[in-house]
Amino acid sequence: MTIEQDEMLPWHERQSGYKQPRENDYRTPYQRDRARIIHSAAFRRLQSKTQILAIRQNDYSRTRLTHSLEVAQIGNGLVHQLKHSAPADAPFQKWLAEPALIETVCLSHDIGHPPFGHGGEVALNYMMNNNGGFEGNAQSLRILGKRGSYSPTFGMDVTRRTLLGILKYPVLHNTVVGSYPQKPDRFRQFKASHWAPPKCVYQEEQDLLTWIMAPFSDADKLALQHSTRQTPDSHAKSSHSSFDTSIMDLADDIAYGVHDLEDAIVLGMVTKEMWSEHLEPKLASLAAPFLDKHLGDIKTQLFSRQSHLRKEAIGSLVSWFITSCQVVENSAFEHPLLRFQVTLPEGQRQALSLLKNFEMQHIIQRPEVQMLVYKGQQMLLEMFEALAADPSRLLPREIATEWQKSVDDGHDGLRILCDYMASMTDDYASRMYNKLFVPSLGSVFEPM
Repeated sequence: MTIEQDEMLPWHERQSGYKQPRENDYRTPYQRDRARIIHSAAFRRLQSKTQILAIRQNDYSRTRLTHSLEVAQIGNGLVHQLKHSAPADAPFQKWLAEPALIETVCLSHDIGHPPFGHGGEVALNYMMNNNGGFEGNAQSLRILGKRGSYSPTFGMDVTRRTLLGILKYPVLHNTVVGSYPQKPDRFRQFKASHWAPPKCVYQEEQDLLTWIMAPFSDADKLALQHSTRQTPDSHAKSSHSSFDTSIMDLADDIAYGVHDLEDAIVLGMVTKEMWSEHLEPKLASLAAPFLDKHLGDIKTQLFSRQSHLRKEAIGSLVSWFITSCQVVENSAFEHPLLRFQVTLPEGQRQALSLLKNFEMQHIIQRPEVQMLVYKGQQMLLEMFEALAADPSRLLPREIATEWQKSVDDGHDGLRILCDYMASMTDDYASRMYNKLFVPSLGSVFEPM
């Protein structure tokens, strides 16, 4: 075994200690990880979970599943670009993720997100406020490391490096959570902006976080968990993540900033006039030769109503970001998986930020979109309250058994209930709501 292979071994380990693949199975550890994600029920459920638009009026709009596939494709493109654009002897090259690894991290990055998008995340955090909170990335780690279907104890039992890759916020809930206002008397008075969760790892997963970070030095562990807080009452924000995470995060931003914009244009939520008034002048002001040359053509193609031209514009933007990526080095860390980070040059970074901010302001924050987000939140709040009031009566039998075991072990059982609520698709949650609260809907013959 070479020194290089020996360095990689800790990152191939699984919590269960499983090492020997099936007979004649020549796949790498990360190829097996990818298979576990793709064949999991949690991944399949993403096909019916909201992405950026809280609307299901047609079959065109992206879901969490199609978004995750696009992130994986972009992540793979970023790795390929770095591998071939940098010198072969660049220090980061031997630590650059193989395709199966980066695809696994990207495919699973949203696997813990609840129904109704980030609105659902806020609603569940509100209900779990006094019991450890809820956060989508923390839930993804929980599924891969504890709650997935490939092990009764270790979730999907994926490799340590895959878990490190999806660890966007390597800080525990209690170290970063800020202050919340007093809860209102009624759910109708719920104000979402007051109940956003801290980006974190659940306190219950402290042992899992410790296991993931085990190969790092004490100095690296301490630096990795650094966070900053803007005000005494605000949530603190983690400052660092791994090399693989930086690739996944950039791929996620590109998919959100470019691909999700396409949905809004096709659905008529973003018009050529809106682009010209609110976005084009800001993009044109950037010191970016690509935009100087192509911005006019991109606008024409995006709003041409011809699919192939719109795809040409989308592809041009994605390619610009991918081919601009670069590796920077943070000397505060010793280990290469923490020292190296993938980022964009300043002009491309600003352009991507403008695209994301435009979508937030002119799509997500539109009242007609927020009404649907609010409706989804109200459904989850009411269902959580009802199920928590009498779990043994209302929960599906398998979940009720888990809930009872949690209570017998000295816990309140609410994390198990939250796991169940978070696993719901938008469609399942809507059916469950109707079954619980609408007298004319629901049937004893309808399986849940």
